[in-house]
Amino acid sequence: KLDETRPYFDSLKAEIKRIFRTVKDLDNKYFFPVNSTEAKDGTYGIVVITADKGLAGAYNINVIKETLRLLKDHEDSKLFIIGEYGRQYFKRQGITIQEDFEFTGQEPTLEEARLITTYLLDKYNSKEIYKIFVVYTDIGKRLDLEVISTRLLPFHSEIVFNSKEEKVVENAFEFMPSIEAVLDHVIESYISGFVFGALVDSFCSEQSARIDATRSANSNSDELLQDLYVEYNRVRQTAITQEITEISAGAKSQKLKKKEAKKYV
Repeated sequence: KLDETRPYFDSLKAEIKRIFRTVKDLDNKYFFPVNSTEAKDGTYGIVVITADKGLAGAYNINVIKETLRLLKDHEDSKLFIIGEYGRQYFKRQGITIQEDFEFTGQEPTLEEARLITTYLLDKYNSKEIYKIFVVYTDIGKRLDLEVISTRLLPFHSEIVFNSKEEKVVENAFEFMPSIEAVLDHVIESYISGFVFGALVDSFCSEQSARIDATRSANSNSDELLQDLYVEYNRVRQTAITQEITEISAGAKSQKLKKKEAKKYV
């Protein structure tokens, strides 16, 4: 799924770069103010992607630890939990989450990503949240799992989209109906792609973690069975030795009794 959709969203990212290299000093609500390195502080929105079930090693716990770190650094945050495991954990801890933002972590779809994006952008545009973070698990080329905590909004054009490999823009762009309308549409699509990628990445990571946990459990059970088998043989041998000793002692005792009885006959 990710390989099939990634080229489209990579192209969107490239177009956003080209826009910012074409229009200088562009001011947009989805980017840091011009000549600024930081957006003003306010309520954070944290999207947390976990599994629906446990038995996946440290997969869920590592995501939760990173989320708790963010909450510790910025208490004024709203949690948007994807996955039943994370949802139940934060409920047990008494940490408030957005109850109307309930999605499963299984079989992610682009439609779900769009719904999540629309919901987040509504909160962002209405200034209910000023920054959006996504906490998810990335699966590397070597199947190494790493918890990623990234700021989704706002962007900074010079930091996020600066690249020496970009081609030089030779012709001026014409934006219809306006550059703001074009950016709003393109960035919304790009964020949908990012969210979808994080969902799929997390789902793949969950399956990998579950396989590793199962393999480890099987290995541990084999070792446990081997230890139990050795212990069983030791106990069994001890019991047999004890029985032989008792039989031998009984036979010897009976033999001595017969000898004693013959003396008095």
